Amino acid sequence: MRRPPDRTAPPPALSYELYPPRCAASAETLLRTIEELEPTRPDHVAVTYSGDAPRRAGSLALLDHLLARTGLRPLAHLTCVGSTRAELEETVTSLLHRGVRGVLALRGDLEPGAEPGELAHAGDLVELVREVEQRHTASLAAGRLAVGVAAYPTRHPESPSFRHDIEVLLAKQRAGADFAITQVYFRPQRYERLVVAARAAGVTIPIVPGIMPVTEPRRLATLCRLAGLRPHPGLAAALEDASGPAERHRAGVAFATRLARAALDAGAPGLHLYTFNEHRAALDLLERVDLPRVPHQPAALPDLLPA
Repeated sequence: MRRPPDRTAPPPALSYELYPPRCAASAETLLRTIEELEPTRPDHVAVTYSGDAPRRAGSLALLDHLLARTGLRPLAHLTCVGSTRAELEETVTSLLHRGVRGVLALRGDLEPGAEPGELAHAGDLVELVREVEQRHTASLAAGRLAVGVAAYPTRHPESPSFRHDIEVLLAKQRAGADFAITQVYFRPQRYERLVVAARAAGVTIPIVPGIMPVTEPRRLATLCRLAGLRPHPGLAAALEDASGPAERHRAGVAFATRLARAALDAGAPGLHLYTFNEHRAALDLLERVDLPRVPHQPAALPDLLPA
């Protein structure tokens, strides 16, 4: 459903997701991606946090790099699966001391047979973040952390129903969430259906669509396996039948562009782009949906020295 533009509304928000590199070559790719994405002036850049201790250390190192060497605002993923309450409190405190001012609170993937930990749900983690925040109001200058959560346009693999997913999102809002970012989806109507159902249930926080430009068949298969989704047949066929990398790239970007345009037409407050640590597809999508890509020009500093 196309809605008339609201001339008083702020411009659509923009954010990306990055993950820590696993080797020297991928680290170089990531640094180039950061360099290319920074001029688009995103509102934040999400950094994933999962896996074993070395990978989590890599996430913290990436957060430190963004804070110290770029003008980007990081949004730190935080998962509660397999962690004690004390460990999570320590992690949140460490993030605050590093200068992180935004967290994406997630339960995390529960491996078969694994115990969930002391906090079983993302809503519990949101409450913990708010409790730690209260103990650090001085370092936050009496401010607040921005706390985001996940939303599911397509039913969560472990959920009994789409309605249950909506109830869980409402519980996260009541726990203190400020906004939600959706998991990936392949059919445009899924986003609008989610927003309509959430609003009817009492969810008022912004719900940002998560879009991933998928440009390789193997990556599409991996994504669907991890997210518990069925591949979109049209996208899968376009990627498989493409004559080469350039055509696959165009097909993947075109498909993601349709999702992004439909979400914005439905009133989405912005876009969150899952990048796979690569910039080309994300930047091509931004050009096609006509979001601002104005290079950042720092304002001139006033002369503070006495004459």
